[in-house]
Amino acid sequence: MRSPVNHHRLWQLVVDAALIAAAWVLSWYVRFEGDTRPVYYDRYLDWDVVVLVVGITLPVFIAFGFYNRWWRYVSTRDMWGAVRGVTVAVIAVFLIFTLLDFHPAKVPRGIWIVDTLLLLAFVTGSRFLARTLIERPAAGAIVARGKEVIIVGAGDAAQLILRELLRSPALGYTPIGLVDDDPRKKNLRLHGIRVLGTTTELPHLLRDRRPDELLIAIPSASGDVRERIVEVARAERVPVKTLPGLAELIEANLAGQIRPVEVEDLLGREPVEVDLESIAGYLTGEVVLVTGAGGSIGSELCRQIARVTPTRLVLVDNGEPGLFEIERELVDEREFHATAAVLADAGNATKMRQVFEKYRPGVVFHAAAYKHVPLMEANPLEAVRNNTLVTRTVADVAVEFGAKRFVLVSTDKAVNAKTVMGQSKALCEWIVEAWGHHDDAETRFCGVRFGNVLGSSGSVIPIFRRQIARGGPVTVTHPEMTRYFMTIPEAVQLVIQAGAIGGRGQVYVLDMGDPVKIVDLADTMIRLSGKEPGTDVEVEFVGARPGEKLHEELWSKTETVTPSDHEAILLVTRPPIDAHWLEEELDELERLVDNGETLDLVGRLNAIVGERRPVGAPAGDGAGAAEATPASEAV
Repeated sequence: MRSPVNHHRLWQLVVDAALIAAAWVLSWYVRFEGDTRPVYYDRYLDWDVVVLVVGITLPVFIAFGFYNRWWRYVSTRDMWGAVRGVTVAVIAVFLIFTLLDFHPAKVPRGIWIVDTLLLLAFVTGSRFLARTLIERPAAGAIVARGKEVIIVGAGDAAQLILRELLRSPALGYTPIGLVDDDPRKKNLRLHGIRVLGTTTELPHLLRDRRPDELLIAIPSASGDVRERIVEVARAERVPVKTLPGLAELIEANLAGQIRPVEVEDLLGREPVEVDLESIAGYLTGEVVLVTGAGGSIGSELCRQIARVTPTRLVLVDNGEPGLFEIERELVDEREFHATAAVLADAGNATKMRQVFEKYRPGVVFHAAAYKHVPLMEANPLEAVRNNTLVTRTVADVAVEFGAKRFVLVSTDKAVNAKTVMGQSKALCEWIVEAWGHHDDAETRFCGVRFGNVLGSSGSVIPIFRRQIARGGPVTVTHPEMTRYFMTIPEAVQLVIQAGAIGGRGQVYVLDMGDPVKIVDLADTMIRLSGKEPGTDVEVEFVGARPGEKLHEELWSKTETVTPSDHEAILLVTRPPIDAHWLEEELDELERLVDNGETLDLVGRLNAIVGERRPVGAPAGDGAGAAEATPASEAV
């Protein structure tokens, strides 16, 4: 016998009680055509007899698990169970009425037949009606063969995948049970598949049932939950797969979206939710220009900006392949035809003036930058030229042509910068602050600072994947090294959000959650590949690179951090920089770049970042002097 009905199913029991009573009474009227029945049968229509029939039938229904099923997920398999339950219930009533010699006049045989048919019609019809009104899904079917799978989750995503698996035997999956965190769902059924227990019972369920695979069907599950499930499955040597986020499920065939668990699923931070349409009003109807449009961040900016229908989206990049790919994707796949691709160096002031004069962008997202730390250490001239000086050029042209907003994509490496790349980006932030505080500036400037983005070109995860595929070793710089991580789409959404609220030279920092140890990340990726770290794939520590920090920071001790209008975006404030001093220093850096004076450039860059002269500060009294890195270390 199934577990007793809980209070969440009481309404079903009440409805069935009414249907049982109605079927009993109507069967007499149908059999004797209304008022022509013999008077000695009136006793069988008294309320106490009706209550007795209900009292006999309902326990049979409970015993057959009628109330362990949600009506919105009822399946044809459940209906066959209803046929069996109704048949047994009618037989039980018949036997009790016969054995107790309840009335001198026996119940006519036709009554039992009519009552069975009516009750079956009422019970099955009510459930199909509920399902039709709530969801209107197609009926499922039983998978005859294939991989046996236990599904973690018993919610909407689980019932969708169950329905797909049951009606499509060609997929090769046989669901044999469900597992859910909610203990109230235990023994309930979705499309005839029983909830076996809670996730805490998962280890012994996997040992007892021995499925071929475990499927995580909780798209909103946190990284900690997924990691715990993966660890249990790995201990029992059961392969585990997962469903992607709900947005991906909507866009594609659900069963086809089942994929292996990725390390991104296990990083333990909740994805940031941003309603893009509600905050991107400043982009709708505007001409928007994105520099670095072919890069990881720039291309995702273009995808999301295209969703809010700007008048035109101008893509600027000096790399032909990336620019070509994002333009084709926007036009061919996303059908956004108001696109203009400009192959140009954003640091070429003449070319940028031509672009601004032709398209008159109202909003500028400046994502063009070199970002690979070791490469920039070896090429400091290009780091300063493409990061710092290009930012000044684009900012100057934006002000000259009256752009309404300028949004800089920055990095956590600009905080207490120890590398050429970080120092060059720190100066970009200073440009935003200084230009934004000009009294006559019509352009609203802001910068957005964040850490590593998952899946971007050159990021640690694709590097680790390639190393694992080769059999190792996986190279980690230091056992204690940590980094912040965020997915590209959510980072870009927050950049757009910051552009909506920012202005007057403000710099924002994104809430990146807790930092992740790189060695733990490497171990997790090795295990997800089906191997054991240290046994199948070695982890090798190669030492930190010159200027590389063990722990990145999102803000420095000299900065004040306060909440903004969005919980995942923080406002960073510090004394405003001396714009006149900054202009002179940028001019000197430009001269050194033009002359190719590498050593002098590195020394000068280091000195500027160390000094950081606020408004009104005397020469040599920079706020950041104590945190500067000696020039010899930066070379």
